[in-house]
This record gives sequence, C-alpha cells and structure tokens, in this order.
Amino acid sequence: MAKIILTQEVNGLGAAGDVVEVKNGYARNYLLPRGFAVVWTKGGERQVESIRQARSARAQHNLEDAQVQAEKLSAAVVSVPVKAGAEGRLFGTVKPASIAEAIEAAGLGSVDKRAVTIQNNIKKTGRHTVAVRLHEDVVASVELDVVAS
Repeated sequence: MAKIILTQEVNGLGAAGDVVEVKNGYARNYLLPRGFAVVWTKGGERQVESIRQARSARAQHNLEDAQVQAEKLSAAVVSVPVKAGAEGRLFGTVKPASIAEAIEAAGLGSVDKRAVTIQNNIKKTGRHTVAVRLHEDVVASVELDVVAS
C-alpha cells in the first residue's frame, strides 16, 4: 500500500489535502502521473497543511456562490434536447454530460458533469428531476424538460 497526499479531489477517494493509502499500482499508474496526488513524506505533511488552508478559504467563498447557483437551478426548468422516436422513447439515455451542457446553455452557470446525479435512467421525453452537487454542503434539485430534437 502506498501512502499519498491528494492534490485534487478524486471521486470515491477523497478531497485535496487528504492523506490516503491506496494500492501501489493505482498510485504509480494513475494518480501520480496525472498530478492527482504526490507521494507522502514528512516534508509533504507541511504541504498538506497549505493545501487544507487554501481549500478551506476557497470553500467559504464557493459555499456562497453554490447557494446562489442552487437557488437559480431550483427555480428554473432546463430543456434538454435529445434524439427520440415517435412515441417519446429516447435512443439511449440522457447522460450527465448533456445535462451539464444544457444547464450551461440555459445561462445558469457551469456545472461539472461528475456533479450530476441521475437516480433512474431517463429513457422518455417529459419532465424529470436530477440532483446536482454544487458544493459539499449544497445539492440543488434541477427539473429537466427532455424534448425530442
């Protein structure tokens, strides 16, 4: 097991500044080459503190922005154009990336596609609701209007 310090948020693993233990291959082949982590050392412990302080300062600022954006998203209905058949059945499903693009196209701000959570696959046109995590403490409920393009 390798002990590493995360420099960015990694889904399912932790946030920036966290010290975690992962398998050697995962660290060596994925996290370290992509810059998501650095090898833990005693000197790196000081780096962890600076990363945590920067993260907490950003979190205070981002929390206010996230709350404002959550209010906008909850109040709006976002139209998502997709390819559909005659009876309203989609050719596939609505992906989080297309939802994030539709939110940005509607002028409601940019949303990371990894922050969009779809409870049930959307396979028909009509109104659907998805959750968007804007911050650790802020989750917005977004109403989608899936329409045939």
